Amino acid sequence: MTSPALIHAITPGDHFSPRTGSAIPTVVHALASAALAAGDPRHAVLLDRSTYRPRYGSAEVIEYDSAPQPDALARRLDVIRGRLGGSRPGIAAHYRPLADALQDRPPSIVLAHNAPVLVRLLRDSDHLPVLYAHNNLLRTYSRREAGRMLDGAAGIVCVSESLAQATRAQLPGRLADLVRVVHNGADVDRFHPADPSGVDRGGDDHDARAVRVLFIGRMIPDKGADVLVRAAAMLHDPRLEVVIVGSAGFARDLPLTPFEQSLRALAANSATRIRFEPFTARDALPGLMAGADVFVIPSRWPDPCPLTVGEGLAAGLPLIASRVGGIPEIAGPSSLLVAPDDPAALARAIDSLVHDPALRRRLGAASRAHAESHDGAWAWRTLRGALADLAAPGR
Repeated sequence: MTSPALIHAITPGDHFSPRTGSAIPTVVHALASAALAAGDPRHAVLLDRSTYRPRYGSAEVIEYDSAPQPDALARRLDVIRGRLGGSRPGIAAHYRPLADALQDRPPSIVLAHNAPVLVRLLRDSDHLPVLYAHNNLLRTYSRREAGRMLDGAAGIVCVSESLAQATRAQLPGRLADLVRVVHNGADVDRFHPADPSGVDRGGDDHDARAVRVLFIGRMIPDKGADVLVRAAAMLHDPRLEVVIVGSAGFARDLPLTPFEQSLRALAANSATRIRFEPFTARDALPGLMAGADVFVIPSRWPDPCPLTVGEGLAAGLPLIASRVGGIPEIAGPSSLLVAPDDPAALARAIDSLVHDPALRRRLGAASRAHAESHDGAWAWRTLRGALADLAAPGR
């Protein structure tokens, strides 16, 4: 792609920095890096001037001064006004600085990550706005309001077919045809097997070393860490060690929430060894995965395309994940899928891997192979093709 340029608009206040593991900036960095590696023009990213440094060097940074985020009352009023046929002025004011920062830029494709309102704000500009949906963004919109908000969009990208189906159902027919699917790619350069030969981390004498089951994610009920704690408590296996990494937010020193306190109370009453680590910067995650034997993603909500799936696969770990949302699309054929919010099913899957090192080796090798064929370069090629298709004459 040589023209127009590609600009990513991420959520105001989000950080384009390796200091956090925030999903959307991580996806943007992966796509921008893959574009550079392919010899394509450098991407740009719209970024709140006050956000963290250092910043990723994969994209040009276009800075702006952010506007206040609407409070809870303003958000509720936005929804009411939208359903009555009006606009959503609170969120529009929050995103106005991003649109203003693009006024003097040459015509570009603007990927509005999780920002339907930015599509509307750019409607009368020379830019081509594309909604990039990482979540179900239209759940508070009527079909009519979604049409008003997104008329003028050059396309709508969803990170999984599961999310695309939900999005199409919320759109008027004239816009549903604009939906394309681009899965997040696996980061196979940063995440890789601890032992390239694929030898199981426990060795042959797996009584001498615990089988380490790892969870990494935000400590909120949707991510299901409590499901893993309950599953581990059912097993009573001295060879099993569970490590749970994450906090409610993106900082190590946050006070424990009631949910996090409940997890520790559950673990204290378990015969299984369960260890908690607070939020860990993205640069440290490969080391954590290198010390694990099994990776678990026990989401209970329809997670559209969690980055941790690709990271676990790239690390060459056998993966156990919930059969929900977009996870089955990206987990690959060798992952073990279980019903969400079912500790007993999760316990059975974990137990099968604890007692079978050969199975762990086989699934781990298959994980890595799947990640290598679905990496960041693959995701960028898919996005580049989708954008070319949407811009084709006659559409």
